[in-house]
Amino acid sequence: MRRTAGRPAVVMLLREPARPALVREHRLAPWFAVGAVCFGAFMGQLDASVVTLAFPALQRQFAAGLAGVQWVSLAYLLALVALLVPAGRWSDRFGRKLVYLYGFVVFAGASAACGLAPTLSALVGLRVLQAAGAAMLQANSVALVATTAPVAARRAALAVQAAAQALGLAAGPVVGGLLVASVGWRWIFFVNVPVGVIAVLAGWFLLPRTRQLAHGRGIDPLGVALLVTAAAGTMVAVSSLSGLGLPFLALAGSAAAAAMAGAGLIWWERRSAAPLINLPLLAAAGIAPALGGALCVYMVLFGPLVLLPQTLAAHGDGVFRAGLLLTALPAGFGLAAVAAERVLPARWPNRRRCVAGGLLASCSVAALAIPGPVAATVVSLAFLGAGLGAYIPANNAQIMAAVPARDAATAGGMVNMTRGLGTALGVAVVTLGLHAGARLGHADGGRLAIAALAVAALAATWAGTRPASGARSGAMHALGHNWPGGHR
Repeated sequence: MRRTAGRPAVVMLLREPARPALVREHRLAPWFAVGAVCFGAFMGQLDASVVTLAFPALQRQFAAGLAGVQWVSLAYLLALVALLVPAGRWSDRFGRKLVYLYGFVVFAGASAACGLAPTLSALVGLRVLQAAGAAMLQANSVALVATTAPVAARRAALAVQAAAQALGLAAGPVVGGLLVASVGWRWIFFVNVPVGVIAVLAGWFLLPRTRQLAHGRGIDPLGVALLVTAAAGTMVAVSSLSGLGLPFLALAGSAAAAAMAGAGLIWWERRSAAPLINLPLLAAAGIAPALGGALCVYMVLFGPLVLLPQTLAAHGDGVFRAGLLLTALPAGFGLAAVAAERVLPARWPNRRRCVAGGLLASCSVAALAIPGPVAATVVSLAFLGAGLGAYIPANNAQIMAAVPARDAATAGGMVNMTRGLGTALGVAVVTLGLHAGARLGHADGGRLAIAALAVAALAATWAGTRPASGARSGAMHALGHNWPGGHR
C-alpha cells in the first residue's frame, strides 16, 4: 500500500492514509486511536438526545404538529438501522479507517445542511443523509477499538469508549436546551461541523490502517429494502394515528405494506446467501428474547427524551429547564453502566442483573406518572437511568456470550439494529400516547405515554428471565460493555 508521487489524487482519496511514524511508534499509539474514536462515540449519542429538545421549536418554526416533527428523528433512525450492516461490510472490504473518516465528512456536511434547511420536508430528507454518515461511524467504532488496543487492555479501551458515549448522551439534553433557548434550533446541527473537522483530522493522523481487508459477503439489498419498508410502514401508520393527517387509505396501505414486508423479510432471510438478519443464528443461540428485551429498554430510554419537553412546554416551562431535568436520566444510566460491576454481587449472572435492572426501571417509570415536585421527577429519572444502565450491559453480554465467536459480528449487528428500532419506537409510541391523551381530553396525555413505557419496561424484565441456549463462547464478552449497544 506504498504511495507514489504520480498516483492520481482520486486514488489517494480511496486509500487509507498511514499514521505518521512519530504516532505509530509511540507507546501510547493505541490510546491515541481510542481517543480519536471517542469523537464519534460522543457525537453519535449527543445527536441522538439533542434533537428531541428542539421538537417544540420545530413545531413553531414550521407550523407542524408533533406527529410530523417526530420524523426528524424517525427518518434518521430508520436510515441508520438500514445502513449499519452495509456500512460494516463495506468497511471490512475497503478499510475501517477510510469509511470512518468519510463517515465524519458526510455527517458534518449533512449537519451543516440540516441547519440551513428551509422546510420541514427538507430537514427530514437531510437527516437521512446525516444518518448515512452516522452509520459509517457506528459500524466501525468497536472494530477500530478492538483491533487497535492490546488484548490485555481491550476491556479498558472499550470502557473508555463507553464513557464517551455516556458523556454524549448526558450532555445532549443540556446542550440542546441551551442552544435552542439561546441561539435557536439550527445550532444543534451547526455545532457538529467544527467537531467533525477536528475528528477527521484526529482520525487521519491517529487511527491505524486496516491490517487485513476482507472480501466479505454481499450486502443483501433486498433484505435492507424489506426491513426499511416494514419499519417505515409501521412508523407511518403509528404517525397517522398520532395526528399526522394522512387519509385512511394511506394509513391502511402503510399498515398492509409493513405486514407484507415483515412476512417477506422472514421468508427471504431464510434463503439469502448473505442475510441481513441471521434467523438460524437467532434460533440456535436462543437470543431472540434477549433482542426483544433490548428493543424494549431502548424504547424506555429514549421515550422520556420526547415526553418531558412536550409535557413541560404544555405547562409553559422552557426547553432549557427540560434539558436540565433530563440530564438525570443519562447521568444515572452512565453511572450504573460503569458501577454495576462493583455494586452488584459478582456471582450474579447476566439474567439476574437484567431482572434487577428491569424491575428498577419499571418502578421508576411508574413513579413518573405520580404528580409531585421537580425533585421527585429528577430522582425518578435518575433511578430509571440506573435500572437501564444495569440492564443493557448485561443484556448485551448475554447476547454476545450465547453465540460462537465466528458469529459475533453478526450478533453485534443485530444488537445495533435493535437499538435503532427501539429508539424509533420510543419516539413513535410516546407521540401516539400524547395524541391519544389529548383526544380523550387530558391536558397532555403524558400518563398514557408513561403507561406504554411501563409496559415496555415490564416486557424487558420478562425477557431478561429467558435463558439463551447458545454456546457460551465468551470470545466477545468485551462487546457487552460497549454501552449503549454500539456493536457492529
